[in-house]
Amino acid sequence: MSGRRAEAARNDARILAAARSVFMADPNAPISAVAERAGVGIAALYRRYASKEELILRLYTDGIHAFLAEVEAALADDDDPWTAFRRFAHRSLEAGTGSLSYRFAGAFGFTDEIFAVYERSNAGMERLIERTKAAGALRPDIGMGDLQWLFLPAYAIRATDDLLARQLRHRFLAIMLDGLHAQNTTPLPGPSPDGEEYGAYWEDQLRKSGKPGTVFPKDRTPTT
Repeated sequence: MSGRRAEAARNDARILAAARSVFMADPNAPISAVAERAGVGIAALYRRYASKEELILRLYTDGIHAFLAEVEAALADDDDPWTAFRRFAHRSLEAGTGSLSYRFAGAFGFTDEIFAVYERSNAGMERLIERTKAAGALRPDIGMGDLQWLFLPAYAIRATDDLLARQLRHRFLAIMLDGLHAQNTTPLPGPSPDGEEYGAYWEDQLRKSGKPGTVFPKDRTPTT
């Protein structure tokens, strides 16, 4: 990169890191708080992102690409299948896509790019589930719908200290993962969710946000 392009890239990285930190702490924070946190002028920020909605959309789009990368990395992982599955789950939690969904439901419209990445992620998740089951590591009565709900309660965990919140989320996830292991044979109540319940949850969140136009089509329900 030229010096000017390299500086622009550094500024963009600072803006995105600041935006994630500011908006996760306070979804109603003004965009000026992001500029102050990033150490850039508000005019420089607006040259890159015309609105708060556009900035959040960029964070979310980057996040779902990160989630897809974790799905593909898990499928390429030739380690013990259960170890690979657990590693995938914890790395996906760290990517934080669902946390953005939880905090910003209805804050922006979903693009064709987002839906396309979700479809690839869902297909990869199905393959990962079947592979882990075939290895005898994942309970046979677990389905895609169960995993869609796996991260949501973890993202709801908050603490006054960011490090503590992160530790608590991973602790909660570890407990949930132990329940998914094939060694647990206690029958589960009810059928595995088919995805409609998860979609209905987000539709309700979107209606409450006042943006029902962003409700997911039934065949395009997000994974996280």
